[in-house]
Amino acid sequence: MGKLVSTIFVTLDGVYQAPGGPEEDTRGGFEHGGWSFVYGDDDFGRFVVDVFGRSGAYLLGRRTYDIFASYWPNMTDPADPIASKLNALPKYVASATLTDPSWAGTTVLGGDLAKEVTDLKDRTEGELQVHGSGALVRSLLELDLLDTVHLVTFPVVLGTGLRLFPEGTTPKAFKRTGGTITSTGVSIQSYDLAGRPTYGSYADPENA
Repeated sequence: MGKLVSTIFVTLDGVYQAPGGPEEDTRGGFEHGGWSFVYGDDDFGRFVVDVFGRSGAYLLGRRTYDIFASYWPNMTDPADPIASKLNALPKYVASATLTDPSWAGTTVLGGDLAKEVTDLKDRTEGELQVHGSGALVRSLLELDLLDTVHLVTFPVVLGTGLRLFPEGTTPKAFKRTGGTITSTGVSIQSYDLAGRPTYGSYADPENA
């Protein structure tokens, strides 16, 4: 059974919207698109290549899929470790509206997300990877389907934009399994899901 692994870029204030470019996602009048670009370095590049090296298939939200599908099919260098994986491996899109995907190897998931993703995990060799797709990541967390999150936090605060964990998110606990800091200050931390939070009190003598 494959693992379901999310890699997602966020700011210090938790914004995941449009990390890659100004026009990537302007919902809500968002004007800060492209905030991750200046922090790219060799450390960051090695991390991304390593992640894609473990992929067996991809599960994407509709918006991220559209962004990827407009770019990666045009990257045809077989030596490119990211493009070669994305173009060759199966891609699954969670969408109720996409009917005719143009990117080869794409299947649309329009039914019961829990059942379809569980089936995908069962039959995927390697990791079933989610890139970006913040709304989908939240849904997968709600369903307790996500196994690992690579939370890539950039040293910038934007003040506006879509948050990965907005008010009302179901409480979750995580166990850190590894991480590093790049030369530009990007914090790459890996967490496995660990059930629900537990609570205590510093005022309780038993916890002193």
